[in-house]
Amino acid sequence: MIDIRKLKELVRLMVANELTELDLRDSEEQVTLRRQWPEQAIASPGGNGGAAARESGAAPAATAVADPPAGPSALTDQTDGMIMIESPMVGTFYAAPNPDAQAFVKAGSAVGPETPICIIEAMKIFNEIKAECSGTIRRVLVRNGESVEFGQPLFAVEPT
Repeated sequence: MIDIRKLKELVRLMVANELTELDLRDSEEQVTLRRQWPEQAIASPGGNGGAAARESGAAPAATAVADPPAGPSALTDQTDGMIMIESPMVGTFYAAPNPDAQAFVKAGSAVGPETPICIIEAMKIFNEIKAECSGTIRRVLVRNGESVEFGQPLFAVEPT
């Protein structure tokens, strides 16, 4: 496990040097850090990479996902026998790698354990979340740009 002091120092260096991504690997550890806003993924000709969108307060473009169920009983009724993919952290859910891209997955998408399914931003670090199961996405339970909690169900997957 990486030392939190090392991690904080890496983040500080990324900010100080205006880096957007850092990937470090050795025989014991692997760390990948990303400092990218979703609207920055496609750089503009002026090279500001979405800064105008951030300064204007524009929200990331919404990606079409299914509406969450009305309440806890609706969730249970619609997900019996399903594998629930839960959020591994507190953060902001993004269904796509950038506002102009299609969602990683949608209802009906087949997934495997290594299939990227979303990004969760936590402390300006974008974490790619993988399915970690095999099956078919039957329901997307959160909206793009929505805040999520640790353990909150994100997707209902019908196992194969």
